[in-house]
Amino acid sequence: MHEQPMPSEAAAGTLKATVGTKLATSAMRWAGKADHLGGIPRALVIASVGALAKMFTSFLNSTHVHNAETLQRLVHCRSPDRPLITVSNHMSTLDDPLMWGFKGFPTMNAKLARWVLAAEDICFKNAIYSYLFRLGKCIPITRGGGIYQDNMNEALDVLINGGWVQLHTFPEGKICQESVPIRRLKWGTASLIARAPVTPLVLPIVHCGFEKELQQNNS
Repeated sequence: MHEQPMPSEAAAGTLKATVGTKLATSAMRWAGKADHLGGIPRALVIASVGALAKMFTSFLNSTHVHNAETLQRLVHCRSPDRPLITVSNHMSTLDDPLMWGFKGFPTMNAKLARWVLAAEDICFKNAIYSYLFRLGKCIPITRGGGIYQDNMNEALDVLINGGWVQLHTFPEGKICQESVPIRRLKWGTASLIARAPVTPLVLPIVHCGFEKELQQNNS
């Protein structure tokens, strides 16, 4: 009989940190429900962030949007059972939600607001962040966790429910502030399209300018 080696302190510390993060994010799924506390916390968070996005995009900067009516029509008027996926390039951590602050878009409407995939290690690093981002209709994604991770199934549930929600994704998988053609897209978005029982409408969005507001290293 051989005695199993004990994990090192460093490994144990990593294990604790990983387990803690998983518990924090998975336990917060209830906060993303539309009926959580009557929907009041979600409405407050989305209205507040939406107001900041409106101020930043529509009043503090000059914003030009081409073909905005297509996005507006899909958000407001598509069939209740038809899910919508919007995909875009990723220029900075400010892209979402500031990109929705253009004139005429219902940025502060909690019912119409997009769902968005958010990096777990950035947006869900503790219970407070997890709760606020959950209220903001964010779904934690573990980078490198694969297209069949549990939280991708949560994103799929959003598409299955369809209705007045949209799922916004950054299929490049990382921030890129270089003036180069869009890189190879990750498989996650395609997997959601393929697995959804009702084929989603897909609207590509290309934006520029946010990289000038927040300079950062690509990550």
